[in-house]
Amino acid sequence: MNHDAIYTDWVQTQARMQPTKTAFIEFHSQREFTWLSLHERVSQLAAGFMQKGIKHGDRIAYLGLNSTDTIEILCATQRIGAVYVPLNFRLTADELSYIIGDAEPKLLICDKEFLPVAQTVQVRLPWLASIITECNGAPSEYETLFNEDTVQESVGVTGDDYAMIMYSSGTTGRPKGVIYNHRMMLSCALNISQSSLLDPQSGFYNVMPLFHIGGMQYALLSLYFGHPMVMARAFDPEEMLNCINDRYLKITHLGAVPAIWNALAAHPLCESTDFSRIKSAVTGAESVPPALLDTWMKKGIVLREVYGLTETAGVICVTRAEDLPEKLGYTSPPLKYCDFKVMRSEQEEAAAGELGEVWMQGATVTPGYWRRDDATQEAFYDGWFRSGDIGRLDSDGCLAIEDRIKDMYISGGENVYPAEVEAALYELACIAEVAVIGVPDERWGEVGCAVVVLKSGQSLTLDELQEHCATRLAKYKWPKQLKLAELLPRNSTGKVQKFILRHKYGG
Repeated sequence: MNHDAIYTDWVQTQARMQPTKTAFIEFHSQREFTWLSLHERVSQLAAGFMQKGIKHGDRIAYLGLNSTDTIEILCATQRIGAVYVPLNFRLTADELSYIIGDAEPKLLICDKEFLPVAQTVQVRLPWLASIITECNGAPSEYETLFNEDTVQESVGVTGDDYAMIMYSSGTTGRPKGVIYNHRMMLSCALNISQSSLLDPQSGFYNVMPLFHIGGMQYALLSLYFGHPMVMARAFDPEEMLNCINDRYLKITHLGAVPAIWNALAAHPLCESTDFSRIKSAVTGAESVPPALLDTWMKKGIVLREVYGLTETAGVICVTRAEDLPEKLGYTSPPLKYCDFKVMRSEQEEAAAGELGEVWMQGATVTPGYWRRDDATQEAFYDGWFRSGDIGRLDSDGCLAIEDRIKDMYISGGENVYPAEVEAALYELACIAEVAVIGVPDERWGEVGCAVVVLKSGQSLTLDELQEHCATRLAKYKWPKQLKLAELLPRNSTGKVQKFILRHKYGG
């Protein structure tokens, strides 16, 4: 089999270089793995997969919460040249049946917590082979895969060989499988190495789900560069703050969506938490309100905004600390392995400060969608991936994202970008969360509707909301409707599902 020597086995390399150093700590079970013990587990699991007849190019899927099992499965899959398929545990049996039917994995490994939904899927897909794991090292079908047989080295791969298929959230239709080849996986880790401010003492805390590139990218960074990671099973604000406070864990790097940063700031323990060891804190996946950045800056945390997509193997630009607060709302120029530009049209680039669609090209960009040549062709133009995001570049080449093209609405002939309106509304102390959508209007075509979640004991009227907007936004941008809600619908990565709000309030 042809292979490229640059695509090494990362776990094997770390086991050789620093065998006794901590690799991963699974917080919920308190399991702790050195690089050597992780390598031994991966070697045994790779052999177990091969004994089940899994070979190069076959898919292996995982359904479950974060666990060091996830890391073992990923690395053992890579070692034998198979393809890893992480599944969103929040999906219904119908949604999972579609994805699994599309990916056709030879094996599904399921967290025991999701056994009922997995059983429903198997009724619909009787060909599907599955095993259960306890995700804590306790006896299970998964643990029976570990025996004396081992696969100590990678079978060898090329950059074009498929490594992973990560399904998109499917907010506008059926999910699409984003193909990751080994070139993307390597570039994914390398792309954020410099901007992550790594040093020999760096340690990660991962709370983002590993079926999402936001969690996976930092796991890959940890694997490639050999830095320890504390693995949270799921987000719990008290647990996360206690881990940050724990001197033994030595956490220096954090990444989370804005909703998590909001929840941490609101928790009573936050005021007594020692954040002095944190060297890098990032946020993204949706628009980041300036008020949130200001809240954390007052706590001594420079919360840097990142931007990227599943199709770009995650982060492709990140705010530089030295650019704040002057470039608030902007990220950086492109990182090493993914270029971008802002296009006025398919033929013309936008001028500095002008809005347009963000296009990407580089080693971190997907070669396409799994079994969807039509979608791949639609997504690319002349070798550039069209993001569907509206952004602008400043004179230094730093990127600001205004909104999704599909979320923009037109009121009286003027384009309105909800993220801008939301940022202004977040300045209201009574608002916990807000999403602005366009809704039909006989006079203006569309007008803004603010869907607001209030803080406990607070109130808000439309007049008060518009009075607040009067000195901050042009009148055509003011929301003309106000809807109060108990919560905003979010997908698994924390993004507000505005299509649900449009369906509910759009008439």
